[in-house]
Amino acid sequence: MRMYLSLLVAAIAGLAGCESGPDSPRGFSLPQGDADRGRQVFLYTGCLSCHSIAGIDSDIALELTPAVPLGGQVSRIKTYGELVTSVINPSHKIAESYQSQGASADGSSRMRNYNDVLTVSQLIDLVTFLEQQYELVPYQPTGYGTHVP
Repeated sequence: MRMYLSLLVAAIAGLAGCESGPDSPRGFSLPQGDADRGRQVFLYTGCLSCHSIAGIDSDIALELTPAVPLGGQVSRIKTYGELVTSVINPSHKIAESYQSQGASADGSSRMRNYNDVLTVSQLIDLVTFLEQQYELVPYQPTGYGTHVP
């Protein structure tokens, strides 16, 4: 199973570079996951020691204070690919607002590497669960700069 996850990671890394050409992610697709099993993966692997999701409580001691929130209302939806990348390569992109708590001195993520822990099925289920935690809220114009006669 670990070998399959390693192969998946290598495939995603190789495909994520460009939108066209030999490094294109075009044509790459993972099977449908199960959000209920993904929730169990989220709880079992201890994600709540560093992350929070509204409506999910835990007795796990926090390793990061405050916990990095996942889900909620967003003006731009997190894509499946972004969520997969966040799990298998958390140092790829760390939000500026979490640089101080979620990054080490060298700027890499402090998130534990789960690539040798999760099976491919668990990764797929986890990402399916995480996808459902986000609610797209349309951008509301502020009216700034509009002319009122």
